[in-house]
Amino acid sequence: MSAVRNVGIVARREYGERVRSRAFAFSTVLLAGLAIVVALIPLAVRLLDRATITRVAVASDEAGLAATAAGTMDTFLNSKGAAAAEGGKAFDFLVMDSPAVATEAVRDGGVAGAVLVSRTEAGGLGFRVVTVGALGADRQQLLQVGAFAVGILDWTASQPAATKPFVIPGFSVEDASAANAGPDTGPSDPATAADYASRRIVGIVFVVISFLTLVFYGMWVAAGVVAEKANRVMELLISAATVPQLVIGKIAGIGLAGLTQVGLVLVPALVVMLLSGSIGDALVGEGSGSSVSLSALSPGLLLAFVVYFVLGFTLYAALYAGAGSLLSRAEDLQVIALPLSLPAIAGYMPAVLALSGSTSIVIRVASYIPFWSPFAMLARLSVGRVEPWELALSLGLLLVTVPLVTALSIRVYRGGVLMYGQAPSLRSFLRVLRG
Repeated sequence: MSAVRNVGIVARREYGERVRSRAFAFSTVLLAGLAIVVALIPLAVRLLDRATITRVAVASDEAGLAATAAGTMDTFLNSKGAAAAEGGKAFDFLVMDSPAVATEAVRDGGVAGAVLVSRTEAGGLGFRVVTVGALGADRQQLLQVGAFAVGILDWTASQPAATKPFVIPGFSVEDASAANAGPDTGPSDPATAADYASRRIVGIVFVVISFLTLVFYGMWVAAGVVAEKANRVMELLISAATVPQLVIGKIAGIGLAGLTQVGLVLVPALVVMLLSGSIGDALVGEGSGSSVSLSALSPGLLLAFVVYFVLGFTLYAALYAGAGSLLSRAEDLQVIALPLSLPAIAGYMPAVLALSGSTSIVIRVASYIPFWSPFAMLARLSVGRVEPWELALSLGLLLVTVPLVTALSIRVYRGGVLMYGQAPSLRSFLRVLRG
């Protein structure tokens, strides 16, 4: 009970000092502003998209059907009337050899989407549009109009109207990174562009806030340890509590302060997301499709964010606490700032790639590595393509690594208390580890 009480005292002290500080208030306002800017990205993209030409691939396994469909849609959608309504030419249609090639072009970012045309059993046409969120709701509607026009011309050209009834063309929009390349296999993990865009925006907000908060509060942990050591306060603390109690209490207190700040940052960002539709209607016009769906913000994703944030913060805070105990002056913090932030940066980069729709082996491996999984796996969960065993493996490795790194940090912390006036070096670090 005395150990728990000591941990609670240290945690309350750290929490109170951080939350009442000017740095906390300033960083909260700064991060909230950044989150609001990220939440408004879809609206900014929508405004810029009005003046852009969307590159769309067209492909089919039936010879000549792709070229015919591309020509028909170009005539109908890029005519003078349609172009005037969109502020200029809306689409640039590219005929590709096969649906697989067209889908791969979407995954690589060469085109905004691909229209895959196939012949149905009833004799009509089926249209599958694959994209990674680059096609807005208005462009999807135009493509559906173009698909209807292609269906009518195909029907009138192949059969007299009296012999066979007209079949309305099928039309669906899918996530290109999860859709199957073959035209007859059916959709896999279907997602509209709006849904996928909302997933990416929510993922960006979560990943950016996690990265900045973990690094920022990790430095606070190190700075707190250095300040206590420089002011000789640590000698008094060591006499009142054990080293594990000090380390765990410091991590818990500053971690709770971080969760408090994350809550204060996310609330205005979510409010802006909810109001983005009204803002878009005021700037772009009614029915602009500028709103961000919060369907991606599921309770499961929120729980995953909290779990990965707590575990990730504990992992990085333990590293910063151990490194800070090796320093004797606040000026020496610059020595460890960059090396300790490199693991977080290395995990942030694959997370950004995952949010863009990539599913490479590098991203999958990064989502399992404990120092990177708080960013990479959270990004993969945001876009919704994670197998249960992958999540279990990622969390399992993180749960095993956190206590090991914390124990190592406590060992370094215990030895670092005695290193007054010594410059941090690899030799001193190894000497502390050997005890």
